[in-house]
Amino acid sequence: MAIEIKAPTYPESVQEGTLATWHKQPGDAVNRDELIVDIETDKVVLEVVAPATGTLAEVLKAEGDIVLSNEVIARIEEGEGSETVSISVSEKTEPDAEVAGILVNPAAKKLADERNIDLSQIVGTGKGGRITKEDVVNYSPAVTNTTAVAAKAPAAAEADAMPSGERVERRVAMTRMRSRISERLMSVTQSTAMLTTFNEVDMTALMGLRKQYQDVFTKMHNGTRLGFMGMFVKASVEALKRFPLVNASIDGTDIVYHGYQDVGVAVSTDRGLVVPVLRNAENMSIAKIENEIGNFAGKARDGKLTIEEMSGGTFTITNGGVYGSLMSTPILNPPQSAILGMHKIQQRPMAVDGEVKIRPMMYLALSYDHRLIDGKDAVQFLVAIKELIEDPAKILLEI
Repeated sequence: MAIEIKAPTYPESVQEGTLATWHKQPGDAVNRDELIVDIETDKVVLEVVAPATGTLAEVLKAEGDIVLSNEVIARIEEGEGSETVSISVSEKTEPDAEVAGILVNPAAKKLADERNIDLSQIVGTGKGGRITKEDVVNYSPAVTNTTAVAAKAPAAAEADAMPSGERVERRVAMTRMRSRISERLMSVTQSTAMLTTFNEVDMTALMGLRKQYQDVFTKMHNGTRLGFMGMFVKASVEALKRFPLVNASIDGTDIVYHGYQDVGVAVSTDRGLVVPVLRNAENMSIAKIENEIGNFAGKARDGKLTIEEMSGGTFTITNGGVYGSLMSTPILNPPQSAILGMHKIQQRPMAVDGEVKIRPMMYLALSYDHRLIDGKDAVQFLVAIKELIEDPAKILLEI
């Protein structure tokens, strides 16, 4: 009995997806809940698994095709995975080609032909060493092949050698996620009156607190480490309570005030920047925040974040300091009206009580939509975070 494999039901914010990679080919045996195909949307890569055990009998969508919500993309012939089943392959999907004894996905072969790439130089990551389209996209040819040059006759080597000073270019199509990120960033700059205000915070007290209680904190909370992000989230939540306009958003001609603090934490991945959201961060302990951020980071690396985990949010924090950024102007995450940027901690000479002392300092940046938030509120909001971080006891006492 043939069973249809359908694309997932997309949320309202996602209109369509792109079929990224087939992990199984027609004729392959599949087990129930085994990964079959990846579908890339504007926000995440969705994994589609087999609904039953059997054989992949028919593929209706090729890699790179647009896939709509709940659209049928393949069919499985139900039964034991080892049984022989007659295969009916869609005319749109060609059988695997074979190059130098290696199976090559049709989409990968087509792309390689377009780019004049020698498939024998690519290491396949698909099943059985099959070369996929993603392998071709990610392939970076060496500038020279010294082994091949040495083996050729002098005349042939001279003819094939790369001319001195030749510059190599490589053109790679944007992923759907990167394309969508680009569109959103352009939209922000064109549709908001974005402005950034800066301040600096002395991290001495917070670093001392972390050093003093790190071991006890980790032991008490089952291995969760005490980081800076947990304290910055707590400080931001307290500041958002004092300045509710920073936690609000614009909807047409209305201002929407949120009676909760859903804080997004920007996480960088190979596919682009994603922002999972800490729901009701005002009710979370520091340990809970640190644990959730750790879980989000792991899911982001593995491409396991769901659309629901990245939807919504009333305020965002991004930390460019982990990559060495000393100062930046973060871009708003619409429809939010503000975003906090953390940066690298650097030892700098500071005037303290009339004396010059070396202190660990961090620049903070707050980008905000000037249509909704006045400069006075933005500056006071950032100063509130600075004061809470420089005296962490105020966070616990909510003063």
